[in-house]
Amino acid sequence: MASTASGSLSTPLFLFAVLAAFLLKGTAQNIPVQSQNLVTDDVSVVEGETATISCRVKNNDDSVIQLLNPNRQTIYFRDVRPLKDSRFQLVNFSDNELRVSLSNVSLSDEGRYVCQLYTDPPQEAYAEITVLVPPGNPIIESQEEVVNEGNETEMTCIAMGSKPASSIRWMKGDKELQGKTEVQRTYDKMYTVTSRLTLTVTREDDGVPVVCIVDHPAVKDFQAQKYLEVQYKPEVKIVVEFPEGLTREGENLELTCQAKGKPQPQQINWVKVDDDVPSHAVIMGSDLLIENLNKSYNGTYRCVASNAVGESYDDYILYVYDSRAGEGAPRTVDHAVIGGVVAVVVFAMLCLLIILGRYFARHKGTYFTHEAKGADDAADADTAIINAEGGHNNSDEKKEYYI
Repeated sequence: MASTASGSLSTPLFLFAVLAAFLLKGTAQNIPVQSQNLVTDDVSVVEGETATISCRVKNNDDSVIQLLNPNRQTIYFRDVRPLKDSRFQLVNFSDNELRVSLSNVSLSDEGRYVCQLYTDPPQEAYAEITVLVPPGNPIIESQEEVVNEGNETEMTCIAMGSKPASSIRWMKGDKELQGKTEVQRTYDKMYTVTSRLTLTVTREDDGVPVVCIVDHPAVKDFQAQKYLEVQYKPEVKIVVEFPEGLTREGENLELTCQAKGKPQPQQINWVKVDDDVPSHAVIMGSDLLIENLNKSYNGTYRCVASNAVGESYDDYILYVYDSRAGEGAPRTVDHAVIGGVVAVVVFAMLCLLIILGRYFARHKGTYFTHEAKGADDAADADTAIINAEGGHNNSDEKKEYYI
């Protein structure tokens, strides 16, 4: 039984050896040509993944198809795999196609694979396998962890061990920045890419992320980021807590100094420019209180705040008014109201006078008409008056005689 098994295995191998010798002899005698009848495609594959090579025949006359590796070793002859590499697997075999997969691709698998059709002369087509090696996780570093506003800082992003070389972009917030890139090829035909970004920071950059984006055909959205930490001198603002309006004699004044910086201001001082702060003024941290104001306190009061980066200040100009200053302002409003009322009253009186004038004008016209009638019928003035009062009938009764 053992000898029978051995014989059964040796027969296919022998036939294959004879066929291979015949093919090699034919190859030696005939120079293969690259034909448009036999086609294939180049393949790009990420290291560790699977590549598929397809040898396709447009018009086949029952000729044999085989696939060779870059060393021209036969991977598949028809549907038979002579090469002892189990990573190669037959995906499809027909008269018009030989399709083979290669799993767990490594850099050593890169090269030109040959699809061969045994015609006379043999026809060949070439499939180039390109192995892509993604870079390692990008590393971003900064020249200094904390930067003072107005200073320059340098950041570096490194993408190591890729094939082909990666490209690096920089983003600060939503703005793209330009760095300087250096590409270095290593001994194992890999590439290390270094990009350096130089920028001048402002206080608005504090807490803003700077992102290093690595572009490579084998990976997407590969990035690293670092948040800027910017120190800046204080921003100072004086706020009047009291009074709300004018500062008058005898009143109190309260000012608050608001200071914000990084680091937070450690010291806040109140001074009076070109003079001393009034002796009875009370300073409590960031607050300044002056009671019983008088005009001798006029001047510029300054709040100065400082931290490790520097100092800043804000000024308040005090002008003390008379104790009754500004009291006329509300009265102005009262006069305006009163003036409006008077105008309405005057307008109403004018309208009334016009109406009365027209009324009396009509009645006065009637009186003159009667008087005119009496005058027309009278021989003298006395008769005219009598006629105006009652007519001619009792004119004798209305006469008076003087002796």
